[in-house]
Amino acid sequence: MHTATAKIGGMASFTTSDLAAINAAIASGELTIRAADGKLVTLRSLSDLMQARQAIMAEIASTTTPTAARRFGPRVLLAGFRE
Repeated sequence: MHTATAKIGGMASFTTSDLAAINAAIASGELTIRAADGKLVTLRSLSDLMQARQAIMAEIASTTTPTAARRFGPRVLLAGFRE
C-alpha cells in the first residue's frame, strides 16, 4: 500500500507526491493507495492505476507555472563570423 496526499476518487488537486505514490504502486503491483484523509482506495487493475497516473500527470502539467523559457520562448544567440 502506498500513500497519496490527495483523494484518488473525486480529487482536489494532485501533487507530485500523488504521482510518486501512483508510480510506486504501479512498480510494486499494489492496487491500494492511502488518500490524505486516511481512506484506503483500491483500484481495480493496473490499467486503472495507469489511467490515474495519466490524470495526475495532466493536472500537474496544467497547473505548473511555465518557466521563463516557455513564457518568453527559447533564448537564441547568433554568432557573427568574419573572414
